[in-house]
Order: sequence, then structure tokens, then C-alpha cells
Amino acid sequence: MERRGAGLAALGALGRRLLWALPAYAAGLLGLGAGALVLALALYAGWRRRRRARERGLQLAARLQSDEEAAVRAAAAAGMGAARGELPAWVSFHDVERAEWLNKVLAQAWPFFGQYMEKLLVENVAPSIRASNTHLQTFTFTKVDMGEKPLRVLGVRAHPGAHKKQILLDLNISYVGDVQIDVEVKKFFCKAGVKGMQLHGMLRIILEPLLGDVPIVGALTMFFIRRPTLDINWTGMTNLLDIPGLSSMSDTMIMDAISSYLVLPNRLLVPLVPDLHEAAQLRCPLPRGVVRVHLRAARDLRSKDRFMGGLVEGKSDPYAVLRVGTQLVTSRVVDNNLNPTWDEVYEFIVHEVPGQELEVEVFDKDPDQDDLLGRMKLDFGEVLKARALEEWFPLQEGGRGRLHLRLEWLSLMSDASKLEQVLERNRTIVAKPDPPSAAILVVYLDRAEELPMKKPGKEPNPMVQVSVQDVTRESKVVYNTSAPVWEDAFRFFLHDPVNQDVDIQVKDDPRQSSLGSLSLPLARLLDAPDLTLDQPFQLQRSGAGSRLYMKLVLRVLFFDAPENGGPPPTPPGQGDPPASAGSTPRPTQASPDPQFGTERVLRIHLLEAENLMAKDNFFKGMVRGRSDPYAKVRVAGRVFRSRVVKEDLNPRWNEVYEVIVDNIPGQDVEFDLFDKDIDKDDFLGRCKVPLRRVLSSRIVDEWLPLEEVKSGRLHVRLESLAPRPSAALLEQVLHTNSLLQPSRGEELSAALLSVFVDRAADLPLRKGSKPPAAFASLTVRNVSVKTKTCAPTTEPVWDEGFSFLVKRPHAESLELQVKEEGGQPLGALSLPLPQILASAALALDGWFPLAGGGPGGQVLLRAQLGVLVSQQAEGGAGSVSPEEGDAAPQPAEAPGEEESGAGGLRQRLLPADSPPEPAEGPLGRLQLTLWYHRAEQKLVAIVHACRKLKPVSKELPDPYVSLVLLPDRSRGTKRKTNVQKKTLNPDFNERFEWDVSLEEASRRKLEAHVKSTVSFMSREKEVLGKLHLDLAQVDLSEGGTHWYDLRDERSSP
Repeated sequence: MERRGAGLAALGALGRRLLWALPAYAAGLLGLGAGALVLALALYAGWRRRRRARERGLQLAARLQSDEEAAVRAAAAAGMGAARGELPAWVSFHDVERAEWLNKVLAQAWPFFGQYMEKLLVENVAPSIRASNTHLQTFTFTKVDMGEKPLRVLGVRAHPGAHKKQILLDLNISYVGDVQIDVEVKKFFCKAGVKGMQLHGMLRIILEPLLGDVPIVGALTMFFIRRPTLDINWTGMTNLLDIPGLSSMSDTMIMDAISSYLVLPNRLLVPLVPDLHEAAQLRCPLPRGVVRVHLRAARDLRSKDRFMGGLVEGKSDPYAVLRVGTQLVTSRVVDNNLNPTWDEVYEFIVHEVPGQELEVEVFDKDPDQDDLLGRMKLDFGEVLKARALEEWFPLQEGGRGRLHLRLEWLSLMSDASKLEQVLERNRTIVAKPDPPSAAILVVYLDRAEELPMKKPGKEPNPMVQVSVQDVTRESKVVYNTSAPVWEDAFRFFLHDPVNQDVDIQVKDDPRQSSLGSLSLPLARLLDAPDLTLDQPFQLQRSGAGSRLYMKLVLRVLFFDAPENGGPPPTPPGQGDPPASAGSTPRPTQASPDPQFGTERVLRIHLLEAENLMAKDNFFKGMVRGRSDPYAKVRVAGRVFRSRVVKEDLNPRWNEVYEVIVDNIPGQDVEFDLFDKDIDKDDFLGRCKVPLRRVLSSRIVDEWLPLEEVKSGRLHVRLESLAPRPSAALLEQVLHTNSLLQPSRGEELSAALLSVFVDRAADLPLRKGSKPPAAFASLTVRNVSVKTKTCAPTTEPVWDEGFSFLVKRPHAESLELQVKEEGGQPLGALSLPLPQILASAALALDGWFPLAGGGPGGQVLLRAQLGVLVSQQAEGGAGSVSPEEGDAAPQPAEAPGEEESGAGGLRQRLLPADSPPEPAEGPLGRLQLTLWYHRAEQKLVAIVHACRKLKPVSKELPDPYVSLVLLPDRSRGTKRKTNVQKKTLNPDFNERFEWDVSLEEASRRKLEAHVKSTVSFMSREKEVLGKLHLDLAQVDLSEGGTHWYDLRDERSSP
């Protein structure tokens, strides 16, 4: 057997060698020369190399998909920078989320998707292919296998839609599949197929419209924002497509086919409800705008033309390729220049913002293959925000090369009032290769009816050609019908809509014979309402009943930014108010009523209750249980509900609520107590306090007896806070709030923002020349309010005031949007509150420009801040009390920022005052705040900082502070800060709490050790100093921040 196997192996090796001689024998037999043989061998070598590269790419991509996390870790270990372009989006972008749950759903459903695809190809696609050509009547799918590797979603990013009835999702999809599809044309003994495929791209899914009924979403719209990347492994006769040259050509043809369906501006619409009225609008929506790109110049490009083996360095012949989705333009070539100047202008229609990007690639023109000199990308969201953007953009992969671009956002106007102004501006622009556009035309081609038949009994195959000047667009062909439905859209740039026409030809596809025509002057659109014509058009030179159903929409391209590239910097409230010629002068300031800004803030401390009734009884009352009490607080139309305290007749809540109130007589603060039950909650009593009493006395701290029950009383503290226009008090208030902040509930408010919205001016028109019915919505943090809706006018007057509680004035902003009654935005304003803090009397009053609407849109309002100073803040609770020249540490971050820390609550706190650095102690100094929180019955310690620590070795220490509440040294009394690296002056700003009574805390001692970690591998710690405090000698009721000298570890307490 072994001899037989060896003989077969030798025969196999001999046969393979003889096969290598087969091409030479075939060439001699056919009379071909040596050149043809060499060419064939070169093509084979190229095919084999490309084939192996494709297989290797498929294997690498499959490995990444099979274990994504392992691949990411391996790439990170090898260097993230080198592999970033090949990693999933969630690695690089914080707002991209993983969607493993979706991938699990796709994996589970993939076999059933394969069954559906097999049925679709065999039962629907194959018959269509056989009917399309007589030579393909024997075409069949011999194998359809979608494989075991499903499509994967590498990341999901959600965007707020352009309006409330829209949700945007961007899916980073990747398909590395073991798909196998084989086809055969038996008549020609031809077999071909695909075995393996890669598809990577960003798929946007729009959920729109959102409905008030199931299925909530009316339709799904899907498209690729940019062309996806595609790689196909061919089999059979299509193996020839792997030959260099043919390969890129075949992939490009397939990508063009995909682009015609799924790359912007093309969309796939999937209605989820029948008879969706918005289907046509969703399938072909109006563009968001047009971007005019001025391709100015480039500099410091790389030299790619080298001679004599690179010994002589030449220059480059640069040209630029600009792409937006399927829109692509190419500049002229500048010969022998590394600093070319083009001065060309191009215009691109933008459909999706954010999302769509301008991609520019600069190449060196060569006889064979052009060399890349660099590339850049820019999201059109940046252009929309700036309106005009002009910069030298650095070129990626281009060394020091830079590209000079000016980009202008052109808004789409639905009235012709600005057309002459646009035409006048365009005459001043020197544009090559085409003059600048003044408008765009969108032609929605719907259907036709009663088209003529050129031969009796034979239906035509109609298609449509739409032409404007020298630009022609063609629709798809609809076979064998005289009533075709196209549902297609075409877009044209117009240079002079007053004098241009749109020409339409309906033709029978195979013979290109005319079925009818139509010529329409665009000046007719300029006189139409909303610059729109939506009607059936009678075809000329056609049948008597032949009509073409179309919708034509014209939009004027208006540049609403100054020529210097950006809007002028007009400080809010200081610019001159707009005024129309011949009209009544507009007010320069808002005119609120006298009650504006007189509101107060009521802070309600729901502390505890005593002797509540037991409602949970068992065995018909023979066994008495307890209650699970909670409280409801009602005041000024607001209702607050406390947490439930389980099985306690003396519950402690320690919760705080805040509400804005005014001094209207007859208001009460009402408290209702209930016992939480499975069915109906039992009543435990009620009490109330007149609001006017709290406003007049400022503080009410009482035990209130419960009414309508036999026993029980409630302890509450009510405080009226009057806003004060003083920014100097803010830091003290924030510091005090951090000390008073309860462990449960929202963060305490530091200020009250009052906003009076007076009016707006120069709002954009909607639907032709119709003024909008406008209202304003205002948002601070997560609280939103809105004004009344005014009658249709471009200058609505609201005269309404609103107030907002502000937690952190340094970090919040007022967001105002002016909208049409249907929700269409008319302009927006973002007003940072620090801008108000920096103003005189903490108030801004005047006209503010609106962004995102028409040119000149403004709103007149008054915004004022008042700081909420509590009694504790006035009394100096938690204020710094320097001793012997003691001082606070260097300023840390903004006060009040909390995050979880080891062993306690970490807080960024600032004392009210900041004296100079402390005097140097023996081993350094430690700054502490000690305070007893009566409401929560907790001892609070805040470790602020250390200064001038003494190192015990040559290296800087890694200090931290450990606290122990003596005499108990158990784990429950120990607290520890985070470690600060390599410093002698660490800042900690961490807060710790102990649940002890004030009497017990006064009997305790606090021991603090400042330590340093020796090494990562060692548990040994170096003691840098210690502090021993007798809490009986500390005024815990008032609290205070002090510097303390650190002593040696070996010293006695």
C-alpha cells in the first residue's frame, strides 16, 4: 500500500509539472507568439495575487467579527493609533453605543432570512431575468446559501431628528459573509457565482412619522449616507472579474447599482401602516440646503514625479476630486506645481445634517495610475452652524499639505422676494467652470395615464427624460403599460429661473419613439403659491387623455451670512434693534409687568413623624402591626411624594423639595400622610401651613399635629428664599448647599432664573408669503415651558414671563426656540447663564439674534438671575475660619460636582474665602471641614487638601488620607480618600459621613493619617503625618473649615 501511495504521489507531481507546459503547447497549437504567452502568464499572476488578497481580507474580517472584543484588545496592545481605522466605531467615538442585543437577534434570524432570500431569488428574480432576454431563458439559480455568518451592527448612534416626529439612527454595519450563490445558463454551459462577500458602511435609518397609535412608527426610511465599501469573491466564469482592472471595474458597477437605490439622495422606504399620506414626501424629501464650495488653492503638496530612479525630484500635477454622496466633481489639472491655485466653484445638494460630509481627495495626474496627495473630510453640520467657513484644511496622508476652501451654506427659500438680491450677488461671483446657481428645481415624477400605443394591442415601455438647459435626467423604464408609475425625483441647479424652461419627453424605451412632450417656463413657478405646482399636465403631441402627474418645487438659494464669512458679533442686548422704514419704532428693552421677578423659592424640608397610627393589623386586629408611611406635599399646583419607610411608626425621611411660589393670598402648604398597602393606601393624617406665614416669617420649623386622626405629628422645616442679584454670594451658597445636600433627592438650587419673553421680529415666512403662527419654547436643564401661539405674523408679541430653578449657574444655559404652530423651527437662541452672571445686576435686557431661521430674525426678552441665600449661608455654615494665618488650598473644580468615591461621597467643594497659602507646619498641614448635619443626623467630614508635606524618601509620595472615628477601629468607622500621584500638595475634596447622634459624636475622637503607598506590589504604607482631634472641642453645630498641623506618627495624641 505504501508503494502504491508513493507511486500515485509521483504521478500527481509529474501531472502538475506537465500542466505548466500546457499554456505553451496551446499557444503553439493556436499559432500565438511568445508575447501572448507572457501576457497570459502576467494576467494569471495578477489574478492569483488579487484572489489571495481577497481571501486573506475575508479571513481577517471574519476573525474580527467572530471575537470583536479580543480583536480590539489585540489592536490596542499593538498600538491603537495604527489600527484605529480598522476598529469598530464604539472604540473611537464616545456617543456610539454597542448593539450586541441586536446582533444576537440578527444571528438568530439569519437562517430564516436565508430561506427568504432563496425563495425571493428563485421565485421572483429568476423569472424576471429569463423574461428580460431570449438568450437567458435557461437562467437558473443552482445554489443560494446565505451562510452562517450574519450581518453585524458594530455601533449605533442616535440623533435627535429635525422635528419631534422623527428619530435618526446611524448603524455602522459590517457583513463578512460566507454567502454562496451559484447561477447557470444551461444553453451556453455557463456557470458563475459568488463565494464570500464583504460590505461595510454607515446605514441611516429614519423612524418617521411618529404616530399616536400602534405601531407608533409610520415608516422606516433607509439609506447609506456615503458609498459603502464592497469586496466580492467571484467563482466560475466570474473568476475573470478578479483580473486586475476588471476587478475594480466590476466592483464599481455593483456599487453604482447599490448607489442608485440606497445611497443619498436615493432612499428605501418601508411603510409600516397602510395608506401613509406622507409616503411620497418621505421617499423624496426636499433637500436641507445647498453648500457652495469655493476650491481656492493648495500648498506644500508632496512631489510624486521623480526621475532617474528617484535621484531627480520633480513636482506634481495636482487636481482635486470632490464628493458628496453620489455627487462627484473633478477640478482641472495644474501642471508642475506643488502650490496650485484653482479658484473653482462647485455646488452640492445636502440632504442630511448631521451626517453628510464633503470628501476631497487631491491626486497627482499620471499617465498610468494617479498618486494620492492627501484627503480631507468635513461634516456639513459645521458649515450649517457657521453659515460661512473659510480655512486652510490639513490634508490627511499628505504630509504638510493644506487645502484652502470656502464653504457657504445656502438656505432654501420658498418665496421669490429675495431672488433679485440673489441674482445681483451672483453677478459679483467669478465662478468656474459654471456660473453660480440662484435656485434649485425639484421635479417629483409620479405617474402617467392613457399614453398612446404605437402598435395596436402592444403596450409601450415608457420612460421620461427631464431637461433643464443642457442637463438631462432619465427615469427608469416601466415595461408593458400605458399607465406607468415611476415615483422618482430629479434635481436641477438653476442659474436664471426667470428665463429658463423645463422640457419633458415621454418615450417608448426600445425605439426611443416619442409618446408625448411638455415644455414649461419656470417663470410660471415663480408666480405659484409656495413656488410649487402639483397637478396633472396635458402632454403635447400625444393622446387626448394623456396626462403626466408631476410636482415641481422651486427654491431660491439665499446666503444669509455677511460676505466676510460669518455673522457679525453683536453682544446680546447691546445691538441696535431692527426697525423697518416707515414703521413704528420697536422698543429697545422688554416691558415686563410689575410682578415679574417677584417670585420666591419655597424650600420644604420633610424631616420626620412621630406616633403614627398602626394600620397593618392581623387576625382582625388581635395582632397589631405597624405602617409603611409616606407623605404627599401639595403647594402652588405641584405635588411631591416621599419615599416609603417600611414598618415604622416614627419614620425619618430627611427629604427636600423646592417650588417657585408667589405672594397670592389663600395658598397653603399641605401635607397628607398615607400607609402604603397592596390595594388601597390608608390615610394617616394631614396638616397644613399657610404660605403667607412662611413668606412673612421666612422660616417655619415646627412639629405639626396631624388632623383627622387620633395621634401623630409631623416635623417640617419651611424656608422662603428671596432671590438676590449678587454674584458674590454664589460661591458661598454653592458651598453651603453642598453641606446641606440630603443623601436622597435632587440637588439643591442655587439661583432662580426669571425670563420675560416680549416679542420677536423678522421671522421667516412659511408656505410662500404666509406669515407663521409662532410660539416660543424655553428650556433650562430638563424643564421646558412654552408661550401662547400668536396669530399669523412675522412679529408676534407674547408678553409672558417664566421662572426656572437653577442648580449650577456656572454650567447651565437657557435654550429658546421659536417655532411655527406645526412645530417647524423659525429660529433658536442659546444663552449661557455665565453671561448673565457677568452682567450688571445679573440681568440682560434687549434684542437677541435667532440662529437657524431667516436673516434678521430676533427676539426681545429680559433674563435675570437671583441667588438663593439660605439662613445657613448667611450664618456662615461651613465657612472658612483661618487660624494663625491659615489659608485655603488652591482653587479646585466647581463646587457641588459629586461623584462616587472610595469609602464615601466625593465632592468638589470651594470654601467661601480663599486666603493665601498656610504657614508651614512640622510635617505639613491638613485642611478639614467638620460639621453635624442635624436633618440627617450624620457627622460630616470633608477632606479638602494637604500642603507642604515632608517626603520620607527622594521620590515624591503618592498621598492619601485615612480617617478613623475613635474609639471604635472597626471597618464601619474607617474612611479613606483616593490616592493623589507624585505630589506634596494634594487636593482631595472628598466628603465622608458617619451615622451617629450629635451627643455621641461629641464624645468621639477623629484620627486622621496622611499616608503614601510604597509601591504597586507592596501593601506597606509610609505615614507622612497624623492628626488627632477631640470632637468635644469642635463646634459641630455650626461647622467650619480649618487647617491643622500634622504630627509625627510616634507622637502621643
